[in-house]
Amino acid sequence: MDGTTWTNSIGMAFVRIPAGTFVMGSPEADTKAKAWEKPAHQVTISQPFYLGKYPVTQAQWEAVMDTQPSRFEGPNRPVESVSWDDTQAFLHKLSEREGRSDYRLPSEAQWEYACRAGTASPRYHPDIDAIAWYKANSNSQTHPVGEKVPNAWGLYDMLGNVREWCHDGKRAYSRARVTDPVGSTEAGADRDFRGGGWGDAAQDVRAASRFWYDHVFHVDALGFRCSIAGPGK
Repeated sequence: MDGTTWTNSIGMAFVRIPAGTFVMGSPEADTKAKAWEKPAHQVTISQPFYLGKYPVTQAQWEAVMDTQPSRFEGPNRPVESVSWDDTQAFLHKLSEREGRSDYRLPSEAQWEYACRAGTASPRYHPDIDAIAWYKANSNSQTHPVGEKVPNAWGLYDMLGNVREWCHDGKRAYSRARVTDPVGSTEAGADRDFRGGGWGDAAQDVRAASRFWYDHVFHVDALGFRCSIAGPGK
């Protein structure tokens, strides 16, 4: 059953995302979409997984790493200014602390599937201001997580506030149906980030919007959220 939640020892809440099939990417008719967001294609996520209810906060980062990298400080604001490599260090330390080995970033396909939460429109809610902090309403800064309307699966800030690193890198889309697709994971590969951030225009705050950058890149509009296989795994 989707919507089941679980919380770890440092207060990170996770929501169970069911297995299922969805259409990933942007339709050809979407003139605002980038070429690398097309063609739209059917993707199956074969196994349920748990995804962070919110982006990782500064308080959670500090509890694990004992550092404060963010520009916009506040315990309940999302951690930002962290590279993909930085997220891997966090996940490693968190796994050691929690006594489990499956803390990771979601794949790009898992991220978009969870963001859409059964919807096929550009965003999971028709009113962007109701769900996202972005260029037009953010006052050029991050905001505490969970202040906007969640999607149907109870995930907050999937769009806006901070962009979110994914596990994998660029994957060229095709029309073929695929199951559990994963882009490049070679050492040193560029990695994807999703969702748009506080400084992005509305056209880049969409479920299908995708970008990628060097794994050591960091900026004050880029954070992440964690995924796990399941509490009992």
